[in-house]
Amino acid sequence: MTPVSQAAAPDHLVAHRVEDAPHTLHAPRPGATALLIHDLRELFKVKVVGLVLVTGWGGFYLGSMQSGISTLQRGLLDVLFGIGLVSAGAGALNQALERSSDARMKRTADRPLASRRMPLPIGILAGLGAIALGAFWLATRTNLLTVSLALLTAFTYVAIYTPLKRVTTMATFIGAFPGAMGPMLGWTAARGRIEWPAVALFAILFVWQFPHFMSIAWLYRDDYARAGIRMLPVVQPDGWSTVVEALFYAVLMIPVSLAPWKLGLTGVLYVMPATALGLVYLAYTIRFAGILRAKTEDESRMRARDLLKVSVLYLPLLFTTLMLCATAKA
Repeated sequence: MTPVSQAAAPDHLVAHRVEDAPHTLHAPRPGATALLIHDLRELFKVKVVGLVLVTGWGGFYLGSMQSGISTLQRGLLDVLFGIGLVSAGAGALNQALERSSDARMKRTADRPLASRRMPLPIGILAGLGAIALGAFWLATRTNLLTVSLALLTAFTYVAIYTPLKRVTTMATFIGAFPGAMGPMLGWTAARGRIEWPAVALFAILFVWQFPHFMSIAWLYRDDYARAGIRMLPVVQPDGWSTVVEALFYAVLMIPVSLAPWKLGLTGVLYVMPATALGLVYLAYTIRFAGILRAKTEDESRMRARDLLKVSVLYLPLLFTTLMLCATAKA
């Protein structure tokens, strides 16, 4: 997944720098372990990986139900472990490529590679190692299709989306493809093939990303401008294109979220909560449109931040609803 969330707000974990700790002979430096854990969490983008795993779990669970097989029998944890490793590795390589631009943004300046607390070769080796281990794990626990899609997702995210961010606003659209692959990977791990229900789950993730990311792009537009990243609010600072894109996809989110029901993945009980969630998402996107007439920067940021919070809640709630209302295939 990714861009989806590449831009999710960083952890507010406060760690003491190693060099600031007092030197004691034959004793560990206070704070060194905490700093290492923090840096690894940031390098591997644990929050982003967590969202990928939630959607991957949903895809695997729904695919397994269509096969009439328990998710535990088919190795749910093995699948999530492999997907998580590939996603974490891609996040590390993304930071290796973006270390210079990350260093110019307040939001990302404290990342381990951007701040130079971690040597670049270590970051690259960690990223490549995680991807290789994740691919090997999936190859031995799932099937060739899932491994191929996972590697294609990582390649698209790192080698295509990441460099394009400095070239064109279309990078957001292109990045939405790898960002939506979580449930597709889960589905193919369970079923061994791409099917229309898997495409529907992919579409939900794809469409969801745009209001989510437009709120982030607006909230951190000054940061992106300093880093030379061509997001819509940077290229077109009046906000109109940002609002129009967010609203278009928020409206589209409602029928797209109902596609699993039309394809027989869920019962009719899914329709009402899914529609209600979509309407809430749309309402906050409409509220976000108020950035066009906001009287102060604080008001503008508040509207963007509220949409961001709702978008982060919407996705796990929708997938939980999907799983609770899923119908097993006889």
